[in-house]
Amino acid sequence: MIARIFAELGPWNWIVLGFLLLALEILVPGVFLVWIGLAALATGLLSIALWEAGFWTWQVQTIVFLLLSLLSAYGGYRFVRGRETPSDQPLLNQRARQLVGRTATLEEDMREGRGRIRLGDTYWRVSGPDAAAGTRVRVVEAKDSELTVEVI
Repeated sequence: MIARIFAELGPWNWIVLGFLLLALEILVPGVFLVWIGLAALATGLLSIALWEAGFWTWQVQTIVFLLLSLLSAYGGYRFVRGRETPSDQPLLNQRARQLVGRTATLEEDMREGRGRIRLGDTYWRVSGPDAAAGTRVRVVEAKDSELTVEVI
């Protein structure tokens, strides 16, 4: 069935697929279908040139399309990655890392290297040296949702 569809559409099947993928890129944000669509268009252009060649079967065309998809996705990644501008707020969505350097008071005793502090309206789990409640500490590191503190 697949061979019959490929034979009826000829080399235009890849061009139709390429334009369909490029049109879908407009509807589905993410900039990934554009690279696959470009690979389909390139496969279509190769198919127009090589359609009469005996080795240019639908299986070979599919393998060429997959390879071109990988190459274009990698090239697109490199192209887009090089154009990113540095953010003026690099820690915007990293709340715990924003707290590094802040000072707080221990809400409970630090026992066996574990305790809690309150920063703003949130209680945070902390690790660090054992200390009594009320001791001033400084946040020196943030991993996931746990902060590492030192006594000041």
